[in-house]
Amino acid sequence: MPQSEPYKRHRPLQKFKYDIEASEGRITAGGSAKEANVDEFPISESMAGVSMRLRPGGLRELHWHAIAAEWAFVIRGNVRTTVIAPNGQAEQADFGPGDVWYFPKGHGHALQCLGPEEAHFVLVFDDGHFSEFGTFSITDWLGHTSPQVLSRNLNLPATAFSSIPKDEAYIVQGRVPPATAEKIRNGGLSENQFPHKFRLLETHPSVFPGGEERLVSSLEFPIQKTLTGVIQDLKPGALRELHWHPNADEWQYYISGQARVTIFGAHGRVATEEFKPGQIAFIKQGFGHFVEQVGNEPTRLLILFNSPVYEEISISEWLAANPPALIADNFGLSAEQVALLPRAGKGIIA
Repeated sequence: MPQSEPYKRHRPLQKFKYDIEASEGRITAGGSAKEANVDEFPISESMAGVSMRLRPGGLRELHWHAIAAEWAFVIRGNVRTTVIAPNGQAEQADFGPGDVWYFPKGHGHALQCLGPEEAHFVLVFDDGHFSEFGTFSITDWLGHTSPQVLSRNLNLPATAFSSIPKDEAYIVQGRVPPATAEKIRNGGLSENQFPHKFRLLETHPSVFPGGEERLVSSLEFPIQKTLTGVIQDLKPGALRELHWHPNADEWQYYISGQARVTIFGAHGRVATEEFKPGQIAFIKQGFGHFVEQVGNEPTRLLILFNSPVYEEISISEWLAANPPALIADNFGLSAEQVALLPRAGKGIIA
């Protein structure tokens, strides 16, 4: 029998770990932001991430994103947002730890820290080429428009615009907003059929022996049409079982604790990295992977998928979906050994 040809050579797996909190970022009087898009993290082509902090009163000025929707999870502190949709519907809402907002592509919005402590939140955008430092900001536009045009448009004399910023202000230090929000200038909030807020940490989790997870897809949060979010808590020593996602890439941000992630990219290519708070992982669509919790403290991670619908296939449920004889032949196992294999997915294993 002729000898089989050697395996075709394949490119090594791309680096799938990035330390976003160790990056330089952008710092202003009102806060700071650190980002990870394809420039910093080439594997992350479908999603970009930002870690943003606002000091009390810090205002991420009025702006919009031309190429990406914005999804956010509040880790610490309190934030008030305003947003306007193309049909004129407006919404103002307050967000605390565990809350999520979603602003569709092109919707104008602003963010301000309510205090009394600094607010820290993670933003994820549904395009890896998006840059937080290249948004469409109101000061940038007005600062590069003639005072005469602004006067005609905004009902103020041209001289009134001499003191406005000439370039993007980005994050400014404003006054701490009142506890009760002021009414918006057009007289009130329009009735909005698709609210931009979802209280993720207040939902009932899926509980497993090794931990629990909370998931928000477009089913639970209709306006969220491009992404699915998950908060996953792993107990010490837990294992997130071997699985893959047929329909989406996976972006992870480690909030607390530590974990070890192993990915499988076919053709014998396997890579493992350890993660701690402030670091992110990116796993390509269809790549097999698993997560091992390491260390004595529980691990919490934020996970985003670039699909509004969540899909997963685990090794355990796949094996359970085949006849015993086929499994025995595939692995060279005995019938007794096959009988011991799981008959359903295991989720997070203790």
